[in-house]
Amino acid sequence: MQIYNSLTRKKEEFVPLKPGHVSMYVCGITAYDFCHIGHARSAVVFDVLVRYLRYIGLDVTFVRNFTDIDDKIINRANREGSDFETIARTYIDAFYEDMDRLGILRADIEPKATEHIAEMIALCENLIAKGHAYSTADGDVYFRVRSYQSYGKLSGRNIEDLQSGARIEPGEQKEDPLDFALWKGAKPGEPSWPSPWGPGRPGWHIECSAMSERYLPLPFDIHGGGQDLAFPHHENERAQTEAATDKQFVRYWVHNGFVQINSEKMSKSLNNFVTIRDILANYLPEVLRFFLITKHYRSPLDYTADALEESERALKRVYLTKAAAEAHVAGTKWTNSPLPAEIVVESTALEAKWDEAMADDMNTAAALGHVFVLMKTVNRILEDKSLKKSEQGRDLVRHALKLFERWGEVLGLFLTPSADFLAQLKSSRVRRKQIDTALIEARLAERQEARAAKDFDRSDAIRDELLALGVTIQDTAQGAQWDVE
Repeated sequence: MQIYNSLTRKKEEFVPLKPGHVSMYVCGITAYDFCHIGHARSAVVFDVLVRYLRYIGLDVTFVRNFTDIDDKIINRANREGSDFETIARTYIDAFYEDMDRLGILRADIEPKATEHIAEMIALCENLIAKGHAYSTADGDVYFRVRSYQSYGKLSGRNIEDLQSGARIEPGEQKEDPLDFALWKGAKPGEPSWPSPWGPGRPGWHIECSAMSERYLPLPFDIHGGGQDLAFPHHENERAQTEAATDKQFVRYWVHNGFVQINSEKMSKSLNNFVTIRDILANYLPEVLRFFLITKHYRSPLDYTADALEESERALKRVYLTKAAAEAHVAGTKWTNSPLPAEIVVESTALEAKWDEAMADDMNTAAALGHVFVLMKTVNRILEDKSLKKSEQGRDLVRHALKLFERWGEVLGLFLTPSADFLAQLKSSRVRRKQIDTALIEARLAERQEARAAKDFDRSDAIRDELLALGVTIQDTAQGAQWDVE
């Protein structure tokens, strides 16, 4: 497998430090609000990565943390007249609800910052003892950025450029504007823990260093997160951990790209802040998951209503093919006629192409392309009477269903029973488009009466009326079936 390492800025062969085992840490949420689509993308990206690593036979120890003490959490608690524990617990529970709906696997270890205060204090003491950090009269502890020679290497920042834009805020007792807080002295009314520097609480960056080192031996294989975390969060994590331990912190840094909303940066100030719950009020979770992997994970992803609609249509096509294939292999009448050689060659090569796409820096966009080639091959067999009756065709369709399942386990897609998914999708579209199902059924009954009376002009007029509402009709042996486009 090749994977892009943000530290070296190139794709590298992924070789775990411990043969057969991968150690992986991904930054989780700060629990002060509902998760947005950016959180969804990061969660799906690293869920697919974990699934894929296991698919190729590797054991994975996956750690994902929760930040449950932070300025944003405290501020929300103050606004709501609550406490930080209640706020954090509320939004951690909401995180699980959202991620379960998206099919995100639970991490093996899910530590919370407040459960690891002792480890953070010990790390601060270590850094102070080595001259990489210092305490102030106010009980703050800062990291000396200039004491770590390769600061800026991960994010590609020049320390002199950073210096020109850095300022010391009023009340801060930094030696250098670049220095960042490891520990914050307590302010009136804020939660705090005892420390050698007085009561206080951890800074944001120190928690991930302490928790990752607690659960994964250094260096661990993969550290992941959104591109927005590369600086300053991951840069600071790397600096403080390597300064304290004199060891390499992480071997492969993996970052997913940004999500934009209608080609603009997502921001509450722009009123384009979209939560997972906003989307799932109108679309099935699997539709959102499918959309999130239609682009390579490092590429920017533009969220639009049209893009989500297109993902829904594409996913429906896959499930319709699956449903037809499942019905086909349940048949009993077959002939020995062979399949055309090109179909056999193409289907045989497809598995290798899918594996190559995923091994090439987890290229889910290309992998989905191969899913649609497989779908096209299946439909070609099902639409050709002679191919459809052949034993070889049946066996290839049966194998295709196994591939849908195998690939779906990695992508987290195509795993719902086909009939269930299609029924859920129909209900979702009915709600979203506010279609009156009683009206549809009444019109279909009228159409059936018109057809029975051979009034085909009236029958066609009703069909056109329903089509204008986005409703399509298919006449089957079991009667007219309707769907929503």
